[in-house]
Amino acid sequence: MKIDRLLAMTVLMLNRGRVSSKELADRFEVSTKTIYRDMETLNQSGIPIVAHKGISGGFEIMEPYTMARQFLTLSEIEAIVAAVKGIHTAMDDRMFGTLLDKVKALLNRGDRLQMEQQGAEIVFDLNPWGQGPLARDKVNNLRKAIVHTKKVEFKYLNMNGTESKRVVEPLALILKGYLWYLQAYCTLRSEFRVFRLSRIQELLVLDQSFVRKQAPSLEGYAWESDWSNANVQEMTFRFHSRVHYRVWDSFDPAQVTRQEDGSLQVKGSFTEDEWLYGMLLSYGAHVRVEEPHHVAEEVVNRARNIIERYNKLDR
Repeated sequence: MKIDRLLAMTVLMLNRGRVSSKELADRFEVSTKTIYRDMETLNQSGIPIVAHKGISGGFEIMEPYTMARQFLTLSEIEAIVAAVKGIHTAMDDRMFGTLLDKVKALLNRGDRLQMEQQGAEIVFDLNPWGQGPLARDKVNNLRKAIVHTKKVEFKYLNMNGTESKRVVEPLALILKGYLWYLQAYCTLRSEFRVFRLSRIQELLVLDQSFVRKQAPSLEGYAWESDWSNANVQEMTFRFHSRVHYRVWDSFDPAQVTRQEDGSLQVKGSFTEDEWLYGMLLSYGAHVRVEEPHHVAEEVVNRARNIIERYNKLDR
């Protein structure tokens, strides 16, 4: 519908600034002539559209035009409220409480009553069950260091259990799934690194300020294999049907194949490290490593070491 396209164009230009007619035509699958007519319609409706010519030309909305609350539906405001509540569960920050009040203020009394009566369709809680107050304090202290551009010092345990002392310039907190990470410039490595918060110990915010450096974009942030010297290889595991619930929780469904006897075969690329062996041993007798052979042998050796340790107990 034309009205939906006009609204979408308005939101796009408010967020992006100048947008070319070709990009608008491609995005909304219409001709450039239609785009020009749409811009004229927006102008006539009171939205101040400015057209720029040339290679870097396009359309943009004059400052300081903003959208009124009526452009947001009740469902859209409910989604914003749910998201802000979720952030507030993980960060004990007054700003998010104030933000939540401001978003709710967009609702009239009838809308607020309706939202309270029907309950939330989606609930975001970014503070995992079983998470202690120390983990939340770590997030809050790092956020304050980021806001005030203060360096932080901590001990860090990498995936192989090696401990090192780091002084970093914190830039951003990343919540990936249910795990928190810190993007920071590491003065020890002289490069940007990503640290898992659960492996950060003895965190101390220093009284040393720093000038923010241009960091890699966090948009679509994904794990890069060159962040570690990880030994990634193809592996195959067979899990007993009794632990199928854990398998579905832990692995990508595309890696899992149900066998005729009810067992689950998991095949994919995995990193051979301490986490892998700890995970396999946690399944006890309910898992068998089919490939590669040396991983199966290492699991057996570790199991034997566990038995030997308990054989030394006084009887």
